[in-house]
Amino acid sequence: MEFDSYFDYTHYPPALPPTEDGVEQRRHPVAIVGGGPVGMAVAIGLARYGIASVIIEADDSVCTGSRAGCLTDRSLQIFEQLGAAAPVMVQGLPWAEGWSYHGTDEVFHLEVPQDPQAKYPRLVNIQQCYIEQYLLDAIHRQADGLIDLRWQSRVTAIEQAADGVTLVVETPLGNYRMTADWVVATDGARSTVRKAIGERFVGTQYDGTYIIADIRLKCDLPPGRRAWFDPPSNPGATLLLHKHRDDLWRFDYQLRDDEDPNEAVKPENVLERIRSHLALMGISAPWKPVWISLYRASCLTLEHYRHGRVLLAGDAAHLVPIFGVRGLNSGLDDVHNLVWKLALRIRGQGSDALLDTYTDERLFAMRVNMRHASKGAEFMAPPTGAFRVMREAVLALAHRHTWVRRLIDPRQSAAIGYPKSPLNCVDAEGSFSAGPAPGVNFADAWMPDGGHLSERMGPHFTLLRFGAGDVDAEAFTAATSVPLTVIDVPADGELARRHDARPGTAYLFRPDGHVLGRWRAVNAGSIARAIRQCCAGSTV
Repeated sequence: MEFDSYFDYTHYPPALPPTEDGVEQRRHPVAIVGGGPVGMAVAIGLARYGIASVIIEADDSVCTGSRAGCLTDRSLQIFEQLGAAAPVMVQGLPWAEGWSYHGTDEVFHLEVPQDPQAKYPRLVNIQQCYIEQYLLDAIHRQADGLIDLRWQSRVTAIEQAADGVTLVVETPLGNYRMTADWVVATDGARSTVRKAIGERFVGTQYDGTYIIADIRLKCDLPPGRRAWFDPPSNPGATLLLHKHRDDLWRFDYQLRDDEDPNEAVKPENVLERIRSHLALMGISAPWKPVWISLYRASCLTLEHYRHGRVLLAGDAAHLVPIFGVRGLNSGLDDVHNLVWKLALRIRGQGSDALLDTYTDERLFAMRVNMRHASKGAEFMAPPTGAFRVMREAVLALAHRHTWVRRLIDPRQSAAIGYPKSPLNCVDAEGSFSAGPAPGVNFADAWMPDGGHLSERMGPHFTLLRFGAGDVDAEAFTAATSVPLTVIDVPADGELARRHDARPGTAYLFRPDGHVLGRWRAVNAGSIARAIRQCCAGSTV
């Protein structure tokens, strides 16, 4: 059976570093285990702070298959800082609508709100293989040699000490030992690092099993999320369909309890189900398969994302079902939260307490994600008879009653703030009636002098000042050794309205774009104190 391909892959050979008695003599500031999108994003993020890293990746190329298939506007903001947003927007397909069907009848129309002030659309469909390739391209553009990417290399064991970590690396050319001051594990759901440190997931493992299949098909249907409950092509189960660029379409369909996953994933069985569903849609155009995979839904997390000098991110730290596009997007949020804290810690400007807030904040966000993802998973694949009865009742009522249809809403991923973070400066109660509060991510908007606020964020602290003030960025950075960018904007207009600003109002953003504090009047001393306390790990 002939399968199509997304693009021409480059395959990379293994390489051995110089060693003595099987030990690499160079010590690395950071070793990243896993070269997927999360691992590459960590490396690029650290390089922006001038910190070198080595990536250990088991495969010989970027991934095959769509895997993660959708990015949020928040992830696109992060990608802009990593130098990968532009190609993603060329290959990605924005969408803002969705349709849900019971059998063949439409029962819900999803409209994804769009912010006319924001630079990026809320949701963009793009396969993970393209995402990885664009991040790899960004790494190859690095002229400073700060990122060492080692293909066909696999970590088989780690040993942690007070001042660093030793890793055993296996390659086709031989094995060696290497040392690093810090290790970031981004090696996925079956993480070798997670198992080596003896950590276990907690949460819910769902019984539902899904087939994910990409096909190439010329079809002029508009982009969007299409979901079928109990369609004739997949009776008693669900099916999702997403459109991508280059005539690519992604099917996600649930297997019934009486189906053997090992048989169901065979190409001939997958293609027959796709053929049946396309016929249901009235599509008779020729098509070709590109990729097929098996997937099981889980809502799982570690209880701590830092273990001494080992930090975990992405699927190595947590797993969520595909419903609501929270998987890769939450991993990229992990990266954006972790990198600046680890960089400040390595440079001697941040404390261990600051690094510990990575767990505090991201675990809070994951629990929010898991709560929403669980609701989506329980509706898409009811885990018990009671859930199934409830879903069937909702779908039956949705044919006639519009008020019921909101219960079918898939709850797409959105940026999550950290309202109880220990880093938040205390907000003056009642002094602001709008605008992002401490812990909340910045709200993108057009800048009065052109461009967007998202383009001005990171890797530094950012002071957005409405009107004049006495904080000089260069003098502040020279005095504190902590980079600060000051942006002065008028105290009127849309940007001011969104921040409930008047003359003298100021917002201080962390390097990841979350609000550290906001004031009606501020001076250099207040900003220095807020950043100093943040770097110490608490502003409360």
